[in-house]
Amino acid sequence: MNQEQKIEGEATGAADALVALGTMKPGMFGHVIAFDTTDIPDIDPDTADRLREMGFAEDLEVEVLHQSLIGRDPIAVRIGRMTVALRRREANIVKVQLV
Repeated sequence: MNQEQKIEGEATGAADALVALGTMKPGMFGHVIAFDTTDIPDIDPDTADRLREMGFAEDLEVEVLHQSLIGRDPIAVRIGRMTVALRRREANIVKVQLV
């Protein structure tokens, strides 16, 4: 299974499964459940704190609005009434339950 197939499978799983925000496709909604940096190599552990400072919080609804055409990075995410652009690598820290 290549990386593209793996991402596709994660983003289209059951609604009760947790997925990384970075694997979601435009138009998908979910609720933030947790922040996890353990499975992302060479990421600054303070990145989760910076995402919280930007407005990401547990139980908040998020929607992926757009992804770049080249490399699908960055992505635009709506949190509340705010739109934020994130690198996909940073978005993968945010674990989401799909709705």
